[in-house]
Amino acid sequence: MSDSDGKKTLGLRGGARPGNVKQSFSHGRTKNVVVETKRKRVVVPKPGAAKPSSSGSAPAGDPSRRPAGISDAEMERRLKALQAAKARESEEAAQREAEEKARAEERERRRAEQEAKEREQREAEEKARQKAEEEERQRQEAEVAAKRAAAEAAAAKEAPKAKAPVPGKPPASEEEQRRGAEREREQRPARTKGRDDGRRSGKLTLNQALSGGEGGRQRSMASMKRKQERARQKAMGGPVEREKVIRDVQLPEAIMVSELANRMAERVSDVVKELMKMGMMVTQNQTIDADTAELIIQEFGHNVVRVSDADVEDVIKEVEDKEADLLPRPPVITIMGHVDHGKTSLLDAIRDTKVVSGEAGGITQHIGAYQVETNDGVTLTFLDTPGHAAFTSMRSRGAQVTDIVVLVVAADDAVMPQTVEAINHAKAAKVPMIVAINKIDKPEANPTKVRTDLLQHEVVVEAMSGEVQDVEVSAKTGQGLDDLLEAIALQAEILELKANPNRAAQGAVIEAQLDVGRGPVATVLIQKGTLRQGDIFVVGEQYGKVRALINDKGERVQEAGPSVPVEVLGLNGTPEAGDVLNVTETEAQAREIAEYRAQVSKDKRAAAGAATTLEQLMAKAKEDENVSELPILVKADVQGSAEAIVQAMEKIGNEEVRVRVLHSGVGAITETDIGLAEASGAPVFGFNVRANASARNTANQKGVEIRYYSVIYDLVDDVKAAASGLLSAEIREKFIGYAEIKEVFKVSGVGKVAGCLVTEGVARRSAGVRLLRDNVVIHEGTLKTLKRFKDEVSEVQSGQECGMAFENYDDIRAGDVIEIFEREEVTRTLA
Repeated sequence: MSDSDGKKTLGLRGGARPGNVKQSFSHGRTKNVVVETKRKRVVVPKPGAAKPSSSGSAPAGDPSRRPAGISDAEMERRLKALQAAKARESEEAAQREAEEKARAEERERRRAEQEAKEREQREAEEKARQKAEEEERQRQEAEVAAKRAAAEAAAAKEAPKAKAPVPGKPPASEEEQRRGAEREREQRPARTKGRDDGRRSGKLTLNQALSGGEGGRQRSMASMKRKQERARQKAMGGPVEREKVIRDVQLPEAIMVSELANRMAERVSDVVKELMKMGMMVTQNQTIDADTAELIIQEFGHNVVRVSDADVEDVIKEVEDKEADLLPRPPVITIMGHVDHGKTSLLDAIRDTKVVSGEAGGITQHIGAYQVETNDGVTLTFLDTPGHAAFTSMRSRGAQVTDIVVLVVAADDAVMPQTVEAINHAKAAKVPMIVAINKIDKPEANPTKVRTDLLQHEVVVEAMSGEVQDVEVSAKTGQGLDDLLEAIALQAEILELKANPNRAAQGAVIEAQLDVGRGPVATVLIQKGTLRQGDIFVVGEQYGKVRALINDKGERVQEAGPSVPVEVLGLNGTPEAGDVLNVTETEAQAREIAEYRAQVSKDKRAAAGAATTLEQLMAKAKEDENVSELPILVKADVQGSAEAIVQAMEKIGNEEVRVRVLHSGVGAITETDIGLAEASGAPVFGFNVRANASARNTANQKGVEIRYYSVIYDLVDDVKAAASGLLSAEIREKFIGYAEIKEVFKVSGVGKVAGCLVTEGVARRSAGVRLLRDNVVIHEGTLKTLKRFKDEVSEVQSGQECGMAFENYDDIRAGDVIEIFEREEVTRTLA
């Protein structure tokens, strides 16, 4: 293109058209710009040119059909890629179609299988229903046929009488007899049809049973069967009485009316009617005596079987084990002896543990059961019994369950009163004895004197040419311990101890206590069988289901065999130490036995407390006039301790004064105990337990005295002094405050410091303190420090926070309670 001047200008071929575009800029500036608009290229095919392929692409060799700037090789590559993509799409489509078809076939196959199963099930149900209906129809037809035959036989017998001409009446003509027979044939199908409809309507169906009859009332299956029976009897031509079932009815000493009707399988209303005829206006929930119940049973035609309440214990009758079922078991060894002769220390030396440190004052006040394995692999079960005279009954129980008694006698102290008691217990139990002469390491030890003193009590040791083994030991140095274990193993081998582990368990309660958080806990020594978790048992007046078994090491176990001591959890109450544990089949049996034993015990106590004759009543009244009583209440941490305290109290007194224990129990002192003490004017004695908050408040309001003890000597001596009035003054503790530990801190140079809140009274630096955990005394001592913020103070008032540290004691935890008390001298008087 050229302009008028002949100069060439740059332009676009194809006839570009010029145009103006207005551009806008900031600040209102605009500018006109000349632009060229390119026309769209239109491709007109030439005549005779090849048609485009189905894909819309031109052949590679046709330049007229190919976009500009694309070579033949590029065009061919694109065509191949397009064809490959189409092939992949077709393959994927075919694969999807095949998968969809397979899924459809699988669904069809499953549906066909389900339909086949349902069809088979329906056919089986239909066959069973048809078979049941056919059997029912045949049975009913047989009954109808039997009835009809009986009726025809009866009619045949009466036929001659009917055919005989009635005097004064002319005989019927042949025509009249024919008409009568036709009428009978016409009426017979109608009667049969009605009878069949009645039979069908009386049949019990599922809808009738579930709907419960008209009005939505729910009827029992027995009621529906009775209705069906009545309809069947009616359809068969009249009421037919059911055959009476004669039952053997077990009759205890007293029985409820509804229970009596249930045992006879009679209606309660009928039993009540019979009682009303006898002049007794009772309801179904009232109890009648055995004689009246026997008359009712006879009236209904049943047999009476008199049973006693004691028959409930027949389920735990002693069964003798066969010799083939007996297997060897570990021996049970009881350590016995006088106070402070080293029984527990000797057992500690064998067990390599420290048990005595856990007892108040270093005195054993509970029975402990432990298992020890010797160097030879022999397992021994030890019972450690207390040596104080107040625990005589506990030692007695220890001798009853034991196989071998180890009599510990101190070489520097010789035979003492409790040693003699232990000898008597062992002889009464008829168990072999081994004498362990302890404290042989002391310079003043004289084992020859011990052997000589034992001769006075008919105990002849081997050193004196007797049969009783004697071993010189020292619990402190360990001297002679191996010889003692060897002597025990030898004695056990001679006894040939065996038991059957594959039977219901039987054992003896060594100790029982009420544990906070775990409930009643009993230490049981298994004697026969194997006790397993989940077993239902009865022990004394209590029963339960074994929730957990804990061995002497504090580990949970699943089962315990013969001669194994375990703690049993899951009781409904605290049993007495010495009770026998028996496993039962059902919980109902265990509950019945426990309730029966509790009732028997209650009756015995009532009989013992009642005066049966006028002379006895007058003598008792005269005796009460001349005797002053000191009533007390005793609460202890374990059953054995409570029993020992009660026995010790019974021995205190003379013809002028005596101690009467109003109530003794296990666990913390409660508000109920305070109420009983207030009504009787009695103090409450707590042995290793404490009163809860409500009981303390009630005691303060009502003026009931609560005394706490941790050593039985102090309690017995205190009661003796109070009963005899010998002491003019006593050291009495006055509780001045309580503090609760909120947090425990570690302070360098001081140790553990308790961050406390004084909840009651006042905390004083000079006062004595006790550490309580779950109302049980853990530690008693004095304070090392009492601080308010950073300052050492002499006392802290209620509601304030403070820091406390104990003297020579660090086992404190958050949640523990600190009891602050002062000792003062007061004059004691008899109430």
